[in-house]
Amino acid sequence: MIALKEVHRHYHMGPTVVRALDGVSVEVEQGEFVAVTGPSGSGKSTLMNIIGCLDQPDSGSYHLNGDAVEDLIPDRLADVRNRSIGFVFQNFNLLPRLTALENVEVPLVYGGMARRERHRRARLMLERVGLADRSGHRPNELSGGQRQRVAIARALATDPAILLADEPTGALDSRTGEEVMELFQELNREGATIVLVTHEADVAAHARRTIHILDGKVSR
Repeated sequence: MIALKEVHRHYHMGPTVVRALDGVSVEVEQGEFVAVTGPSGSGKSTLMNIIGCLDQPDSGSYHLNGDAVEDLIPDRLADVRNRSIGFVFQNFNLLPRLTALENVEVPLVYGGMARRERHRRARLMLERVGLADRSGHRPNELSGGQRQRVAIARALATDPAILLADEPTGALDSRTGEEVMELFQELNREGATIVLVTHEADVAAHARRTIHILDGKVSR
């Protein structure tokens, strides 16, 4: 499903070249739950951005579901992000003036889904993450764990091929973080392909496989 080969991504900071990714090759099969770990500055977030089509490599290849991502035009990349990839972020990225239901609907609005159908789909996703009774609540009326569940429901709304999670427990206490990770495990058992970035070993332990990044390279 995900295949990166000899991917390089460099940034210029004045006279200095930062080798964020330096010849990374990674494969993720359909239905896997993979954790990407490494210290701050190791390149794991850059790898996540490339997998999520938020950034493109300077060289090397990236195939997603058999398509060469580097060959896609910007409009097609945006379509891939909206339809094929679900994102879960550390700070939830919920819109404060929208209810939980309306937040889950956001990617469906961008996708052009009819109002009645997107209501039905959003309610189904909230039910899937155990928040059917909180659909009318705004983010400031929800706990941190509930907000992250809304974010997960939003990520699942378009039935993406891949779920990408960037430090999804970073803003949560340990007990709530454990509940969120159990939800990811449940989703994976149901068939979801999940790639999770974390610097915490206990969070990575919930995945079935770990890829460790150090100094822009896969170290093991």
